[in-house]
Amino acid sequence: MYGFTGKILRVDLTTQSISTLNTADYEQWIGGHGIATAVFFDLMRDKMVSAFDPENKLVLMAGLFAGTLVPGASRVEMVGIQSQSYPYEWFGRSSIGGHFPAMLKFAGFDGIVLEGAAENPTWINIVDGEVEFRDAAGMWGLDTEETQRMIFSQVSNQISKRKAPHVRTGNMTQWPCVLTIGPAGENLSRIASVQHSAGPSFGQGGFGGIWGAKKLKAISVFGTGSVAVADPQRLLQESMRFRKKYGADFDNPAISDWQEYITSHFGGHPGRGGAIFDDQRRAHGCYGCHMNCRPKTSIGIGTGAICKKGRFYQKFELAKRGRVTAISGKATKLCDRLGINAYVIDVDINYLNALREKGILGPGKEIDTDLDFDMLGEAEFIEDFLHKIAHRKGIGDFLAEGIVRAAAKWGRLEEDLASGTLPVLPWGYPIHYDPRTEVYWGYASLVSSRDINCHDFNAISYWIPNLDVAAGRPPVVSAGRAAEIIAEKCSPYNDPLMIDFSDANMYSIHMARTTAWLLHYSLFWKQSCGLCDNAFADFINPYAPDNKGLTPEGEIAFFKAVTGKKMRFEDSMEIGRKIFTLNRAIWTLQGRHRDMETLAEYMYTIPSEGIVMVAGRSPSYFMPVHENGQWAYKNVVPRKLDRDKVEEWKSIFYELEGWDVQTGSPLQSTLEDMGLQHVITALQKTDKL
Repeated sequence: MYGFTGKILRVDLTTQSISTLNTADYEQWIGGHGIATAVFFDLMRDKMVSAFDPENKLVLMAGLFAGTLVPGASRVEMVGIQSQSYPYEWFGRSSIGGHFPAMLKFAGFDGIVLEGAAENPTWINIVDGEVEFRDAAGMWGLDTEETQRMIFSQVSNQISKRKAPHVRTGNMTQWPCVLTIGPAGENLSRIASVQHSAGPSFGQGGFGGIWGAKKLKAISVFGTGSVAVADPQRLLQESMRFRKKYGADFDNPAISDWQEYITSHFGGHPGRGGAIFDDQRRAHGCYGCHMNCRPKTSIGIGTGAICKKGRFYQKFELAKRGRVTAISGKATKLCDRLGINAYVIDVDINYLNALREKGILGPGKEIDTDLDFDMLGEAEFIEDFLHKIAHRKGIGDFLAEGIVRAAAKWGRLEEDLASGTLPVLPWGYPIHYDPRTEVYWGYASLVSSRDINCHDFNAISYWIPNLDVAAGRPPVVSAGRAAEIIAEKCSPYNDPLMIDFSDANMYSIHMARTTAWLLHYSLFWKQSCGLCDNAFADFINPYAPDNKGLTPEGEIAFFKAVTGKKMRFEDSMEIGRKIFTLNRAIWTLQGRHRDMETLAEYMYTIPSEGIVMVAGRSPSYFMPVHENGQWAYKNVVPRKLDRDKVEEWKSIFYELEGWDVQTGSPLQSTLEDMGLQHVITALQKTDKL
């Protein structure tokens, strides 16, 4: 198999034993998420166990393109029964980039299955196909940075005795790649992450706490192998063509106020994302990346953190002193070191502060805490806050369960979801893009198991309108031109109304197609092949002469060069649909029913007021709309959702996917068409077909 080593490592933590699976047995599932989900389905007989049960199996699987020259394609997926989602612990996923996915293949394995639970703290050391279980008692209690440094030292000494060091320095030229949990994971937090290097982490899903329950502190991999591809010359040519035609020219930026765009989104320079609190930084990226959006900072804090993770504390700093300092970077770094999912923290703080202002939370109050909110924005506050969560001290014991579970324990969940005081997406994940405006984001999260976090349509629906149009500047492309590009590129639907965010189109077949395309594309190309969500799908590209990005021609060219196989883009989307159907079957076996798929109450009752993207302007939310036969970017707020029409949309979407409209479960005929007889059998055994 081109793109793979051919082996998936199977680790039994209970017996401290290993075996392997043949990757070729799962070739139809492409890689990454597809193979990981198929392996989980086969090995996980009881899919109703809790997240922290030793029987919960976690599957890590590198993307098909990991370790090759495909640009922006270093990704590994982890799947299993997650602990973060509420009120149900659904089967779920998380992913990271960095160098671990490639190094795992170089070490001889395409993936790792984690089963059982160790009796004592354990870490796993993998060097060129050899696997050791090592005592992690001395690491238990250390943060993720301390753990990685300890492993670097031990493994580097081991490797130096086996491999020739650098001829001049006498040192190894490559560190091992490590995944590890911090104190939050050890204390079984539902918002605990699994950290890799500086920046990348498995955040969403609470998988760090599941590692803690398994007494698994870390996995280290080091390999000197390589990944065979079908046509190396063609792959190199396609990669260089892509970089030349579609890559950003930082000396001659093509987007109006590109600096503002990147600073707002990632908090840094074009292609160098990260922290605006440090002007001295250099480009750094995942293995083989052309974008290098993970910066290395001169002051050594916040390194590798992008987007919201790199700036979650900045607004509190700005409110406190009117400027951003290194404190925000320290907050990000502390999240990583303690192994806490940074993405949830700002919603947590805002919610607690709202309760404090209502007189509900504080010393001796209904919700008792000694958190000093007068220090919000200072280093002392965030250090106290994060340490309380990681070590389950005081109010941190509630927060370690996730903010929605905390609100439920305080008896406030229903009230605060109705008022919007606690803004969350489906399944208890913190608000990301607002479903009342960017409706497909809410839909895709609703029919899945977490915040969908796929930005394919996001530039068109959010960034272009709300930076250029809201500021009174000409957009990169007009709304009509954007619709033309979508109609050309979004096979198999080829429907321009997929980006019509008018009130009349929010509950239509067109928006069902938007949601389906997003899910199928992401599951195949990003989560299974491993393409970066920051770079793909590439619809509108300001550096291309006609503003049309490389999707879908680029993805197909990369796939053929790596695998040697011809594939139509429409076929890749059908495989993505097949992978999503397998996910849906697992949720059905866990008890999922359409009646469970509801948005938070405030989305039906409280209108969205928009955002402030340009200083001095009123809150707004500009989006492409098609009204009276004309395309335009229009402010769509204030807007709320219609409960009955959302239910109608669900039926439209279920029918489009081939699911039962009454239950939301995959139809037998759909499963038969996809060749999933073993899934039919599993559903029949539990009377859920």
